[in-house]
Amino acid sequence: MATYLYLSLIPQALIASMLPPEEFGLYYSVGSAKRSRGQAIFFSVDRDQLSSDDFPLADIDQRCRPHPDGSPKNSIYLSIYRTLEHIPITALRQLHLATEDGRVLTLDPGADEPAPEARLHLFQEFCPVTPRVVSTLDPHDFAAFITDPSHPVNVPRIVFCDLALGSLRDDPDSQQIDDIPYPNLGHLRDCLRELMDGAAKPTKTVLRQMTQEVLFRTVATGFYVGDTDGVVSFPMPTHDQLEREHYAWWRSAQSNFGH
Repeated sequence: MATYLYLSLIPQALIASMLPPEEFGLYYSVGSAKRSRGQAIFFSVDRDQLSSDDFPLADIDQRCRPHPDGSPKNSIYLSIYRTLEHIPITALRQLHLATEDGRVLTLDPGADEPAPEARLHLFQEFCPVTPRVVSTLDPHDFAAFITDPSHPVNVPRIVFCDLALGSLRDDPDSQQIDDIPYPNLGHLRDCLRELMDGAAKPTKTVLRQMTQEVLFRTVATGFYVGDTDGVVSFPMPTHDQLEREHYAWWRSAQSNFGH
């Protein structure tokens, strides 16, 4: 059996497993007797691009072996701290989104396209920190900003997605908010207004940390991983594409009423 490496984002961990992505997503989200169920977001990682100076790679094949009954080894944790920063961005092959009931959508890295044009953005950070912020920066500029070591608060690398703002993207006072499911909408409006009024900083924290699972149906253009050297995007299919090509996953994602 093959051994796969996965970078989990919630929580952050490098995991070896004998399960291919769809089976691992089912195991990791639905759970077992030892863990509760919930969403899973994880990358497939190219083992050949990792350094044995950063991770215990030498004995993976000895540790990740089938059980005596022949069933595959589900997971072996290789790292749970400062993991993302030691994995080259080029080693992140695919991103997998698993719903609560174990349906998995796989996203491939996209071409380096122009960032979406908008006055305001809503970003959910996943790793290594988890605030939800609004920003006047597009995804590429936001990644460069948050990882800039010259700033007093920074991280080495960041994974985040952009969330739909609907009509609030251009007008925080808009009343056309039927498709905006976020809690404490008044606070979100206040943060957006502050940025539009010329706030000193290009970002404003809406939530200090994730308190619920993210609604996959609110992801706008996709997921991003980046640092000062650049950004790689994992584009999200359109709602129409999800309906036509990934119906089972899309139906499962829509049944989640988290925040």
